[in-house]
Amino acid sequence: MNTDRLPYWLKILIAIVICNLVGLAASTVTLDAIPGWYASLNKPSFNPPNWLFGPVWTTLYILMGISAAMIWQKGMNRTDVKHALSVFGIQLMLNGIWSYLFFGFQSPLLAFIEILFLLGMIILTMLRFRELKPLAAWLLVPYLLWVSFASILNFSIYLLN
Repeated sequence: MNTDRLPYWLKILIAIVICNLVGLAASTVTLDAIPGWYASLNKPSFNPPNWLFGPVWTTLYILMGISAAMIWQKGMNRTDVKHALSVFGIQLMLNGIWSYLFFGFQSPLLAFIEILFLLGMIILTMLRFRELKPLAAWLLVPYLLWVSFASILNFSIYLLN
């Protein structure tokens, strides 16, 4: 199927849904761990309230989807587009894996190591996207900032426990 013929709005919708499905999959291990294991952890004073994570991640997944659709719109027949979206796919996969490491395996150390790779892939994604459509890279800035904050939070939880 030639996806280049899809209307732009449909590409945006598909990309947003894919990003949010990663979050939904990750929530299967997260939601079960929050009232038990996670609640029992020592957390730093800057730990956000639990209710904040859902709206923040939903917003970030929407921005990520729009960003990816902007690149997709450039045409999947282009090698640079395929490469940029492959890098995006890897970072999206790492995004989902983090929850399984932190909440599923209950390993803040493994999750912290993994989130460092995620940060690197987000930066690489932004660099690739910037080459094709600078606005697509800018839309990922809130994601980069949040994952940077999450890295500090993750490391602090590791140190406190």
